[in-house]
Amino acid sequence: MTKGAAPGLLDVLPPTAAHADDGRLTVGGCALADVAAEFGTPALVFDEQGLRERAREYRAAFTALHPGSDVHFASKALPCAPVLRILAEEGVGCDVASAGELAIALAAGFDPAHILLHGNAKSDRDIGDALAAGVGLVVIDNGDDVDRLVRLGASGQPVLVRVNPAVPGQTRAAIDTGSAEAKFGVPLAQAPALLHRVDGLAGLDLVGLHVHIGSQLLDLDGFARAAEAIAALGDFGVYDLGGGLGIPYTPDERAPSVADYAEATVAALHDHLDAAARLIVEPGRSMVGPSGVTLYEAITVKRGARTHVAVNGGMGDNLEPMLYGTRFTAAIVDRDRPPESCDLVGHHCESGDVLVPGVDLATPEVGDLVVLAATGAYCYSLMNNYNGARRPPVVLVRDGEARLAVRREEMADLLARDVL
Repeated sequence: MTKGAAPGLLDVLPPTAAHADDGRLTVGGCALADVAAEFGTPALVFDEQGLRERAREYRAAFTALHPGSDVHFASKALPCAPVLRILAEEGVGCDVASAGELAIALAAGFDPAHILLHGNAKSDRDIGDALAAGVGLVVIDNGDDVDRLVRLGASGQPVLVRVNPAVPGQTRAAIDTGSAEAKFGVPLAQAPALLHRVDGLAGLDLVGLHVHIGSQLLDLDGFARAAEAIAALGDFGVYDLGGGLGIPYTPDERAPSVADYAEATVAALHDHLDAAARLIVEPGRSMVGPSGVTLYEAITVKRGARTHVAVNGGMGDNLEPMLYGTRFTAAIVDRDRPPESCDLVGHHCESGDVLVPGVDLATPEVGDLVVLAATGAYCYSLMNNYNGARRPPVVLVRDGEARLAVRREEMADLLARDVL
């Protein structure tokens, strides 16, 4: 086996991942061991070329099938201005779900007209900031959104109405947004009344409908069912069919391609809605997830009833395994040793702080560099300071150069907002 390799590891690492002539594992032309030495661990590392290529792939796949397509990145997956700037440069729009995400998107350089505001419980601040910025679209989730838009002086604001299609996404319950019990959108039976109300307000310009059925979708049939569910609500010039395309987290997991997703979504529009309408899609996880990895150092190795390999990170920088049961692929970097079944755990004072249970690692030792693949989505979003952990840096790698995008938190940052 190539030094540092693990079966199928390259299949879930960023697109530029490779083994150099000396056997060292690289991403973006940078040896991961060198990145760790320069920026420390834990660290979240992004393949800039991979990010750009995925944005271009999305735009090309949709416009080839439906020229009137518009791709908006769901920024909740990675609300990081230096990374969002890359996507803005590639012509992707941005989907935000709060005034905070809006501020990050604007700082990243997105044209406000190419920003879309979401949210099931938008505050006055969320809507007020969006109106002040001149965002291209506000998605109305409920009647309270309408009240706020009117009260805050919306004037000619283009809006979509989000409808709950009662079409559950085939995914985990925590990330299903299309079932009848979900908190998002107006129930299908109540949609005509809300549409009638919005259409009668001079300050709002009702341009279309929105649906979203879930995240980490590996089955694409739901898009057609959701489109069919809203078809009877009328003809509109814009349809936002959401996002949710899943990604493979392990080498044996299969996910539809961007081309597959484009074909299914465009077919849903053409078959059930209006082939001449503008189509909006909102990829999040699938836009950035595969291009990110997290680097850790092994701090302790305890061999007993189970072998616990504890790293210097955990649920402070990656809550996905604990919240959603996501199973990541982990490997020891640049070591060729016999495999040993281990539980890869974090350093937090919590029994549930397990990153990957039952994973084969190359006979781990203290000081080993560990890589976790496909951590580009939601890990940054969900970072926290549990046990006083300092949130790790974000590093961008490209063409053999690594640059800091977000610095590591310092001890002073933990106290910066305290009033003592």
